[in-house]
Amino acid sequence: MRRLAQYGFGAPDSRRQKRLEQMRRPAWLGTVRRTSPLSDHWGRERGTPVDRYYIERFLDENRGLIRGRVLEVMDARYTRRFGTNVTRSDVLDIDAANADATVVADLAAADAIESATFDCFILTQTLHYVFDVEAALEHVHRVLRPGGTVLCTVPVTSRIGRAQLDREYWRFTPHACRRLFARKFDEGAVDVRGLGNVLACVAFLVGMAAEELSARELEAHDPFFPLLVTVRATKVATERAMAAAGHPS
Repeated sequence: MRRLAQYGFGAPDSRRQKRLEQMRRPAWLGTVRRTSPLSDHWGRERGTPVDRYYIERFLDENRGLIRGRVLEVMDARYTRRFGTNVTRSDVLDIDAANADATVVADLAAADAIESATFDCFILTQTLHYVFDVEAALEHVHRVLRPGGTVLCTVPVTSRIGRAQLDREYWRFTPHACRRLFARKFDEGAVDVRGLGNVLACVAFLVGMAAEELSARELEAHDPFFPLLVTVRATKVATERAMAAAGHPS
């Protein structure tokens, strides 16, 4: 009787149903039953951080758009790795001490960057550090040439970096990104996707590496549990914009 009572039998229906569900789908937390992460560096010392698995697949799928004059934030590693027919690579950073930076500016106040300059803007995991997101996206659109594309990723689920406690402002959803980018870009030129699932989110938060999950586990995309959002947005090449940018119509 004690054992039956332990599993909820003889209890009110709602409690009994909950216990039956726990027995039917037991939760074995194992090494993730912890209040501190396995890694303080998103799992980087264990392998590839789970978010970078999705980011790098996204960029690889769109490598044909990483061409011409390309702008990237902080360094040019993805331009070098995924770029095709890149004629010039620039690096944007708010920190003038960054030796890799060729453009020093705050993305939310980047009036000094000439309009219609870049064919591609690689903007990975950056917008959550910008408080005025709408101003940043205005400049992203402005500095792209007609027909140019921004390849952007933003977090839905993520820890706060140890050195970023007072510098991170936002987390995003696919619907929020769709609305934000559609305000600046033609709605038909914006492709937004949520990537990941509950397991990928848990693994990333606890500091596991992508190599510790299977391809099947990583590629199961659940719209209710995205880890991050990818956005591909292209600046519409109208005849007027092409002429202003010095391109023949």
